[in-house]
Amino acid sequence: QVQLVESGGGLVQAGGSLQLSCAASGRVYGGYAMGWFRQAPGKEREFVTAIIISGGGTYQAEFVKDRFTISRDDAKNTIYLQMNDLKPEDTARYYCAAFRSAYFGVAGVEAWGQGTQVSVSS
Repeated sequence: QVQLVESGGGLVQAGGSLQLSCAASGRVYGGYAMGWFRQAPGKEREFVTAIIISGGGTYQAEFVKDRFTISRDDAKNTIYLQMNDLKPEDTARYYCAAFRSAYFGVAGVEAWGQGTQVSVSS
């Protein structure tokens, strides 16, 4: 069983930066990838970015546009989401996810974290 615990959310002004962390335990490193989704109030959960466990290749949503960077620390079983140049429209609850395959939709997630809130003021 995979357990994911996020941290690092908070309130920041537009143009600011935040780093989210996701600590994983269990057999997550037997899976395919780890990554992040986000969900704003009244909207569907959407894919943000992912990193492949074997090889380290990354994928990201178009709206990220080089503002967000995903990385990992294998020694700590932790992935990170560095978010720069944050915009009010980035306000959402951010969820860590473990993927069972190369399908990066919600249905492809085998485990979710509890989420961490990111709020960006204008």
